[in-house]
Amino acid sequence: MKWTFTSLLFVLSASAFGQLSKTELYKNIDRRDAEYSGIAQNIWDYAEVGFQEFKSSNLLKSLLKKEGFSIQDSVAGMPTAFIASFGTGKPVIALLGEYDALPGLSQDRVPYLKILDGKPAGHACGHHLFGTASAAAAIEVKNWLKASGTVGTIRFYGSPAEEGGSGKVYLVRENQFRDVDVVLHWHPADANNASASPSLANKTAKFRFYGVASHAAMSPERGRSALDGVEAMNAMVNLMREHIPSDARIHYVITRGGEAPNVVPAFAEVYYYVRHPRVETVSSIWERIEKAALGAAMGTETKAEWEIISGVYNLLPNAAISGLMDKNLRISGGYSYIPEEKDFAVKIQSTFRGTLKDLSGTSAIAPFAVSDVPWPASTDVGDVSWVVPTAGLSTATWVPGTTAHSWQAVAAGGTSIGIKGMLVAAKTLAGTAVDLFNESGLIEEAWKELKMRRGEPFEYKPMIGDRKPALDYRN
Repeated sequence: MKWTFTSLLFVLSASAFGQLSKTELYKNIDRRDAEYSGIAQNIWDYAEVGFQEFKSSNLLKSLLKKEGFSIQDSVAGMPTAFIASFGTGKPVIALLGEYDALPGLSQDRVPYLKILDGKPAGHACGHHLFGTASAAAAIEVKNWLKASGTVGTIRFYGSPAEEGGSGKVYLVRENQFRDVDVVLHWHPADANNASASPSLANKTAKFRFYGVASHAAMSPERGRSALDGVEAMNAMVNLMREHIPSDARIHYVITRGGEAPNVVPAFAEVYYYVRHPRVETVSSIWERIEKAALGAAMGTETKAEWEIISGVYNLLPNAAISGLMDKNLRISGGYSYIPEEKDFAVKIQSTFRGTLKDLSGTSAIAPFAVSDVPWPASTDVGDVSWVVPTAGLSTATWVPGTTAHSWQAVAAGGTSIGIKGMLVAAKTLAGTAVDLFNESGLIEEAWKELKMRRGEPFEYKPMIGDRKPALDYRN
């Protein structure tokens, strides 16, 4: 999409108009950095997995309630979801916040692998920083609305279970974004970037096979192995890989395979993900995977059932809002390491394979681009982006070269390195929101772009169907 003269004029003038107020916003965030750091590190310590983030969500709710936000609790059937609002009228600008951790990624705040006893999960995707930065931005925008007398509403959406639970999908399905004009979000990463690009659509389910237990040596002929059903399904799906689009992804783990080798397993379970840049292709591949499950059950004389756990749309880029986000990221800027942080980063990088990235990359801002090449991951922000113009950014909360879902990400996210990147995100979100309150024309442009990208008429149909939130999917 090409920028109009009006939108370009706004971007050029906005940095001059209101620059002082943004400077004050940034100073206010910096003044409270110890408070925000404490909140983020508490959530890091809690390390609660999807739909179990009770302490984490309560901490953020308490912060926002103390700041004068009204709280809508347990939204869309999710006990750890909430919406915090301040102000009245239009426009309504929403900030997304996440706070779920990942199972199996326990790690201490040290630059070498060290699993913490009694802690089965870790913030390997930095959602402790995500939720806190978005809350900090919402608070400073609230202060700006009060001081300036501007009409409008700032909202914080507490979004649980992004990691495979599709928390935001339930919010979209229940029309919780029906009056929102723009949605802003961010994500921890190893670099600072506000470019606009899509993501992968994704659908997941747990396939459960039921057989007949028997003694594996004395009477194997009387048994029907549920594990055989799982393995037969996996074999068929792996053969299918040759006959699907090359940019599709299928991955699985066997979550239950039996209890003892000398007992024919009466129950087995396999957890599947399917990804592709287009929702329609994911749905098509998924139909074939379900057929593989039925065929495997027939061939092994077992019974197959499955439970859809999550399903998300691909993210729709929005160049109009992302361009504004990039401008504000360049104003808030990156950061540099102090000697202790650099020593930590060098030690972290010593655990990497391949070419190492320059540590000075934390102070750089990536060139802005609008791309059709998908980010090779999935997010439930995708569903939000199909119903409201949505833009995001990433900041360097991890050592350059760190991959998400790694112990190295957990470690850095628990230090001042993660906090510095978090504050960059908070400032950028706050500045972008202020600009949106000042410029209704840009919001109109963003809606035109959304309608063009998704096609009209459009009817949102969640990939999860009408199922209730899978509150126990991590059990």
